[in-house]
Amino acid sequence: MNNIQFIEQNGKREYAIIPMSLFEKIAPSLEELDDIADLEEFRSHDDGFRIPEAVANSILDGTQPIKAWRTHRELTQDEVANQAGISKAYLSQIENKKRVGALKSLKAIASVLGVTVDDLEG
Repeated sequence: MNNIQFIEQNGKREYAIIPMSLFEKIAPSLEELDDIADLEEFRSHDDGFRIPEAVANSILDGTQPIKAWRTHRELTQDEVANQAGISKAYLSQIENKKRVGALKSLKAIASVLGVTVDDLEG
């Protein structure tokens, strides 16, 4: 450590000047610390839910959100309809934008898909 120089301000060490060889050894650790700080900052604001890219792109391409989520979850219309307590025909009409689902049905579908009713709006 005899090659390290310090710069003081008001009688306190404020900065350290280190040899480049030492800096090159510690630089990866410094970047890792920055990444950890960024992750902690992200997690402090994370609501725990993100829309997967495949779902978002599908919805942006015009797919009805229920269908986008159902496809992402790898569920058939039969499976979702049965678990939600609705008919497959009714689910198909909602997915094909021929009908707007009743709130009770949308809540049941959302529960099956593991999302909120708001996530099914499109």
